[in-house]
Amino acid sequence: MYLGRLTRHPAVGIVAALTAVIAGCSGSGAGSEGSQNGAGAACAAPGVTADQVRIGLVYTDSGTGSSSLASARAGIDARLGLINEQGGVNGRRIVYTWRDDESSDEGALRGATELVQKENVFGLISTSSSLASALDGLAKQQIPVTGLVQSGWGSYSNLFSFIYDVSPEITARYIQGHQGDRVAFLMSGSEDFTRQIIAKYQASFQGAGLSTNPDIISYTSGVDSPVRVAQLLESSRADSIVAFTDPRDLAEIMQAAQARNVPLVSVVSLTGYDHSVLRAYGPALANVAMAVNFRPFEAGGAPIEQYRAAMARFSPAVVDPEQQFAMYGYLYADLFIRGLQAAGDCPTREGFIDGLRRVADYDGGGLVEPVNLANIANQPLQCNAFVRVSPDGTAFQLDNQRVCANGTTG
Repeated sequence: MYLGRLTRHPAVGIVAALTAVIAGCSGSGAGSEGSQNGAGAACAAPGVTADQVRIGLVYTDSGTGSSSLASARAGIDARLGLINEQGGVNGRRIVYTWRDDESSDEGALRGATELVQKENVFGLISTSSSLASALDGLAKQQIPVTGLVQSGWGSYSNLFSFIYDVSPEITARYIQGHQGDRVAFLMSGSEDFTRQIIAKYQASFQGAGLSTNPDIISYTSGVDSPVRVAQLLESSRADSIVAFTDPRDLAEIMQAAQARNVPLVSVVSLTGYDHSVLRAYGPALANVAMAVNFRPFEAGGAPIEQYRAAMARFSPAVVDPEQQFAMYGYLYADLFIRGLQAAGDCPTREGFIDGLRRVADYDGGGLVEPVNLANIANQPLQCNAFVRVSPDGTAFQLDNQRVCANGTTG
């Protein structure tokens, strides 16, 4: 998943890992999902007592990425509040201690180290896009982690998410469905990581029968000219855009393109599904489509209603719960809950990891496409939903609830 990468400029990587080896839990708590050995039994695993499980949260509370990821903690609070209201997992409430990653690799490493060493947490939820420097140490100690995927995540058996990658063919099929034929790619800044992802999209689009502009158009607000970008789009004869951009950047480009009457049949942004974006840039983004990796809020249904109710009850300070990263946080917490359930009544870290990896049909209670957690790192998501900004820029409208890489829809 690339959204986290687009929220910040990554700090210089550091070669470091957690140094202390935390002893694992003894006993045989790794039994099959739902095994019962007496609710509330005392267990020896770190963070586990007779009535609670203490976990850690590595969270971006300050720095470059904080505004984009701020709602994620509210989603976590909502999901944990819901399970605790229902009695917790096997009679144990889930509580957490958190650390700010300060939008840096060093801050994330320090936070993860403190949570494991000093707070003695059972495992971690991470909404940090800076955790890479801590991954080796967490893996050596078999600390279970659910959260925001970053480069290399799939190499570790103790790390989990509901999505690792997305098939580019999904977006190609969506564009073809809107009569698009030639695609231009936009990006904010000039990060090599984003360029590598775009190269994958270009190859996949060509394989699906679309033409692509070979040159990626880079744009940074306040530095580059949106009129220049509109001119490049016009001269390229592209009729469709795929944007790996900050919403503000795309809004400025779209205003310039509309002023020049650039004929576009489809514009897809891979970020920006958030009502705060509508309030800031809605009219400029009118008719822009956005890919959504979970059940869109506009689709409604029981899973969305349960999410909304949990946000209202346990995260009441959030005025608008329909935020992309709030849903991600909710799902990261749900995945951790599923791991504790899979670990049995007397959970161990090893039991959590082994049990959750055996789950073949995780769907977040109907919020995501079912995925097999045993091989998810090697299986890109094959279907996405798409929403579209309304013509007046005031709302998101459900465009297609399910578009798949194989061309099927609905």
